[in-house]
Amino acid sequence: MDKVITAEKIVKSFGEAAEKRNVLDKVSVEIAEGEFVAVMGPSGSGKSTLMFALSGMDDIDLGKVAFEGRDLVSLKNNELADMRRTKMGFVFQQPTFLQNLNILDNIILPSMRDNKKDRPKIIEKARKLMKEVGISELENRGIKKVSGGQLQRAGICRALMSNPKIIFGDEPTGALNSKSAEEIMNLFSEINKEGTAVMIVTHDAKIAARSERIMFMVDGKIVHELTLSKYEGADIDRRVEKVTGKMLELGI
Repeated sequence: MDKVITAEKIVKSFGEAAEKRNVLDKVSVEIAEGEFVAVMGPSGSGKSTLMFALSGMDDIDLGKVAFEGRDLVSLKNNELADMRRTKMGFVFQQPTFLQNLNILDNIILPSMRDNKKDRPKIIEKARKLMKEVGISELENRGIKKVSGGQLQRAGICRALMSNPKIIFGDEPTGALNSKSAEEIMNLFSEINKEGTAVMIVTHDAKIAARSERIMFMVDGKIVHELTLSKYEGADIDRRVEKVTGKMLELGI
């Protein structure tokens, strides 16, 4: 399969002088088209920083990150913004929506930037996505009038509006109860089955066990990769057992 993202020996540091430390320490990563990848590790291990670096949301100090063969480091800020808006989708632990807009308008807002004349088509697509994720009846609700799980579903709809090549999820289930978390992961699995690559950062073994491959990070390095695709068809408990076993082995 073709690679969506290729990163080579990327370094990202924070702090100055004696306090300077590498949050990413010569990390190399490849994510293929349609792959489902999870990143795990203790707090401060560099999980979220890696996601931000791979998506061009954060600068790197050294190394190379390429998205579909294009070097992100060489792109201008407006080119990076256009790539993220048209090629990538983002789902965060706490979705960021405008309080003065209803759910539907929040979902379509990013898509309206370049396509104001296509508003009817954009709304039609948003409503289709909302129906698929089970929130079609909420389009006129304010963001404070829905549950956390419903808001996260709206965030997924917004992330899918541009038919992205990859969706990044930074602890996308971290603020949800177990039932809502499972429902959101079912949505990610369906999105992935339709051909969209997914990369999630999580501390939850049960969430990570839904992926095909897990990268474990410690102190800014990927110290191990666990391939779960060979357990396809196995029940979730067996997959979780493999993940937790490796976490114990690595001291995570």
